[in-house]
Amino acid sequence: MREEGSGQSLSALEEEIYSWQIPVAGFGPAGQARLKNTSVLISRCGGLGGVVAYELAAAGVGRLVIAHGGRIKPSDLNRQLLMTRAGIGTPRIQSIERRLKELNPDLEVVPIEQNVSERNALALVEQVDIVVDAAPLFEERYALNAAAVAAGRPMIECAVFELEAHLTTIVPGETPCLRCLYPEQSTTWTRRFPVFGAVSGSVGSMAAMEVIKQVAGFGSPLHGRLLAYDLRDLSFRMLRVRRNVDCSTCGKL
Repeated sequence: MREEGSGQSLSALEEEIYSWQIPVAGFGPAGQARLKNTSVLISRCGGLGGVVAYELAAAGVGRLVIAHGGRIKPSDLNRQLLMTRAGIGTPRIQSIERRLKELNPDLEVVPIEQNVSERNALALVEQVDIVVDAAPLFEERYALNAAAVAAGRPMIECAVFELEAHLTTIVPGETPCLRCLYPEQSTTWTRRFPVFGAVSGSVGSMAAMEVIKQVAGFGSPLHGRLLAYDLRDLSFRMLRVRRNVDCSTCGKL
């Protein structure tokens, strides 16, 4: 994110578009300007990441780098709100870019038609100010986490399974990283898992709010805290989490 005063100011139209959120206590015109001058990477823009992207586009983030490969399948449509039935068989990233630009024509979208991996993670992370991890596979998550730590970029970490969701904000050198929380990859995790779109949407909206708070510098982001909830019985837990000084990814920071 560019320093305050070095980026683009708000236009009269933008002041009107965001007139419902600018008065939020602690946010104000300065917070809105920070959003406009911020670049965010979202790793996977499906059921979870798609909601993050849509809410950030609506909130006025200036630039979204979206990494998401593959083509739209019928099984995407119960939760991936940026995809359409008419688009089945076409690249997901095309639908993502189109839907986001329909909502916010001023948004700069950088479409990357590939998923995050150890090969591309650092190059992607270095393009942005903040990262959102919404990938389904541990390999992608670990690669993004390592790149965010190496580049010193904050990362919003969010995940869903069935009716459960987890959310935390990682700040390299200050909070636990993903590897601190999950030192070893699950041996039972699979690419396809049970989930409702409404669960993805709930935590996706909160993840977008974590980005906004982190960028604009207000509220209390989930630093050193992990929000875990289960919508089956609407139970919520806030867990204190600590860095692992022996972590293979961030232990030497």
